[in-house]
Amino acid sequence: MKITDIKPFVVDCFRTNWVFVKVYTDEGIEGVGEATLEYKEKALVGAIEHAKEALVGKDPMRIEEHVHNLYRDAYWRGGAVLMSAISGIEMALWDIKGKALGVPVYQLLGGKMRDDVRIYVNGWFAGATEPEQFGQKAAEAVKRGVTAMKWDPFGKSFLEISNADLDKALRCVDAVRQAVGPGVDLLIEGHGRFDVPTGIKIAKELEQFKPMFFEEPTPPDDLQSLKRVRDRSPVPISAGERLYGLRSFKDLLSMNAADFIQPDVSHAGGILELKKIAALAEAHYIPFAPHNPSGPVANAATLHLAACCVNFSVLEIMYSDVVYRKDVTNESLEYADGKIKIPDRPGLGIELNEEECLKYPYQVHTLRHYTGKLTDIRPPETAFYF
Repeated sequence: MKITDIKPFVVDCFRTNWVFVKVYTDEGIEGVGEATLEYKEKALVGAIEHAKEALVGKDPMRIEEHVHNLYRDAYWRGGAVLMSAISGIEMALWDIKGKALGVPVYQLLGGKMRDDVRIYVNGWFAGATEPEQFGQKAAEAVKRGVTAMKWDPFGKSFLEISNADLDKALRCVDAVRQAVGPGVDLLIEGHGRFDVPTGIKIAKELEQFKPMFFEEPTPPDDLQSLKRVRDRSPVPISAGERLYGLRSFKDLLSMNAADFIQPDVSHAGGILELKKIAALAEAHYIPFAPHNPSGPVANAATLHLAACCVNFSVLEIMYSDVVYRKDVTNESLEYADGKIKIPDRPGLGIELNEEECLKYPYQVHTLRHYTGKLTDIRPPETAFYF
């Protein structure tokens, strides 16, 4: 079997653009991956084109070799663009291998440890601006069986936060806690925006609400800063969505800078790299909670990882999505009691509808975090897909 072509499909999805990657072979077996990289889609497509030049004519089954060579031969190693391109292609190669062998990808990674995985929802708060509105939306999510939810209550603050803005953020967390009761886990997002003393201050204030974790309190480009917050935080700290590859997580874990790790299958190197990262964390008794706010293909790949990683804890998932999510793939998720069942179809168990993808071409979207529009995360019309 030989690779004959690699194509990216960039699909507008309101807050960003999904970037799907499809790999074609001379035996008619096709694989699909996802490399969604918010606000850097054009650079990503270029990186995928470079990878295509290296891979056409090669055996798609030699996944480890191809990933190694793409990383080695890039010269400018690491970073979001290169690693996301590698991740999307790597996913598609696993999809091909699973289909060729007639087994789900998780079978190629050691087999299942669990039949379903606990999720926490993101995006449930869309449109809310006041604490009371967050509380109302949280209560609605719990009615759907949600047992854990994440959000960023910190408005547009950067590095520091005023007493007034911190007070509003804490009232927001309190409103959600009051709405959902003590049995629902709250996960507080920092989006990597605060300096060290502010991160520590916020962490101490959050303790009263018993959060599952406080995510990315400091910018992701300095792990020492993260460690300084973690060392003085009374609540668990999570991080890793903007780290790339096994070596970055080796540093994070050896420094004891986080209590949960959150690698993203679309950015950190793909399925096998995340399996290695999870194993490294397992040796440190650190839970694996994959970052997963992207599209249906990344979600499918992450479910296979959640199935077979010993230290898997909880999986992020978007609460709802654009109404045409159901059209661009054949995604079919079984949801009950706050958990999603692991699919058993060969490969990743998901197919891309190329014609539907082409109906929603690339659109310019910009970062919302410092504009006061943080909760504008969903269009007026959305649909539940699980």
